[in-house]
Amino acid sequence: QVQLIESGGGLVQTGHSLTLSCVAYGVIFRTYGMGWFRQAPGKEREFVAGIEWGDADTSQTYGDSVKGRFTISRDNAKNTVYLQMNSLNPEDTAVYYCAADLFGLGTSKRDAYRYWGQGTQVTVSS
Repeated sequence: QVQLIESGGGLVQTGHSLTLSCVAYGVIFRTYGMGWFRQAPGKEREFVAGIEWGDADTSQTYGDSVKGRFTISRDNAKNTVYLQMNSLNPEDTAVYYCAADLFGLGTSKRDAYRYWGQGTQVTVSS
């Protein structure tokens, strides 16, 4: 059974940083592209960042709203993908979801992701 378990969410002030983690169970982790999405109240789920399958230094993709502030990385030995979030602002407030891309690309397209976590709440206060 495949499970993706996110952690690390919480309440932070504007300008601060937060790191999210997502541990994958039941998959050959190294073969999957991984992605982070987020969904704010009343809005559609938005692509945040993706990383290709393979070892740590693989290709990464970012949504326009987080480029230069967020960094996605993976540790295959721990079956874990991370999202380092810097310079947070209230517009980053959302539930953040981890997802596994069967095609291995870490694409921005939601339909490519087969498995999803339950999400972790990030709230940024002004």
